[in-house]
Amino acid sequence: MLIQSVLEHSRKLHIEPSDVCMCLRGLKGLGFSDETVVKILEGFPRVITMRLRDVEGRIEFLKGLRISWREIDGICYSFPLVLGLGVEKRLKPLFKEFGSLGFDGNVVRNEIIVNPEILGMEVGELSRCLELLKGLKCRAPIEEKILEKGYFRAGFEVKRRVDCLCRHGMILREAFKVVQREPRVILYDVEDIEKKIEFLKHKMGFGVGCLNGVPEYLGVNFDKQIVLRHNVLEYLRSKGGLGCEVGLRGMIKPSRLRFYNLYVKPYPECEEIFGRFSKDKEVRPRHPGGLWKLFKPPKYPDTEEDIRNMKLFMESISDPLEAVLPHFHEQKHEQRELVGKNQQ
Repeated sequence: MLIQSVLEHSRKLHIEPSDVCMCLRGLKGLGFSDETVVKILEGFPRVITMRLRDVEGRIEFLKGLRISWREIDGICYSFPLVLGLGVEKRLKPLFKEFGSLGFDGNVVRNEIIVNPEILGMEVGELSRCLELLKGLKCRAPIEEKILEKGYFRAGFEVKRRVDCLCRHGMILREAFKVVQREPRVILYDVEDIEKKIEFLKHKMGFGVGCLNGVPEYLGVNFDKQIVLRHNVLEYLRSKGGLGCEVGLRGMIKPSRLRFYNLYVKPYPECEEIFGRFSKDKEVRPRHPGGLWKLFKPPKYPDTEEDIRNMKLFMESISDPLEAVLPHFHEQKHEQRELVGKNQQ
């Protein structure tokens, strides 16, 4: 793999293989593993043209953060571009911003080990992402899940989603608005978001700009909601069953039950496509069979003493009633006689 990488990059950069071999010896001399050297040449081939002391400067800066050599090797393996970042003009201002935001050095160090791409952030990016998080308007469980691992991790996750939207043609300001209006997008993996955008552009025929009006598209489930609804509408469109064109808003905004009543229930053949609220669909019990027996109170047999106590209690109730009932019937009889005399 090393030999193949040397030949590929020497041809790409029009340099002699001997210069590439010299760079390889320098990286190996610093202590990088073979796998990391290959990743560096693949992800950051410009390292071949760099001076060795410049590479050492980046490594010394990482060591100053109390990052071990094994962790530095892993960071360069995951994010080779770190070797191309200037220490004075890029890394130091970035860490100064982290400190001004109130993040401890240990927090920053641990987050860099988990996500080395943090070192590639521009100065000011994290501040803007944290402002977005402080202005979130969503349900409390969603907000708790977003901030579960702290504001630093949440801010970086916002940055990744914004970059994903910008890669697909959205400008930075619009990308921030979409994430702010649909915070659930922060909980989805970037791969899932890209899959939704690809489906939106190539399968549904919409542009990425439609997300400005319907950001909820990125917050719903892809397989259970987007694909099923699209298949139903495509079937009705092919059969001429749609009276008017249904846009992205009309597909995503309605609840599951409303969508079912509008587009599925009137057409029995769509039941099989949609798969939800179907009459033939088997409803699985929420709890295993027989679980109710565990919550049923135990039944104890009545003893002779219990029966005797119940009889005594019933007799004590019946005695006052027997004394009161005759007097009650006499009053009723007198009232009837009085009513009869008045009528006469």
